[in-house]
Amino acid sequence: MDVLQRLGQNIRRLRRARGLAQEKFALQFGIDRTYVSGIERGARNPTVTVVQRFADALDVPIAELFAEIE
Repeated sequence: MDVLQRLGQNIRRLRRARGLAQEKFALQFGIDRTYVSGIERGARNPTVTVVQRFADALDVPIAELFAEIE
């Protein structure tokens, strides 16, 4: 799995664990829903700044967004 897919899967997993629908998550944290979708699918390559926004929104360290899940 490449890094973009891993990032996307971790964001999706953490978002869902918090009970947030993609649209609600996007609206709550000022990120376009289609952009969130693209990142979660591994189709978009977010900047470091955007990755930091996701980490802040999910209240996790950036490293957790890149962690390999077994």
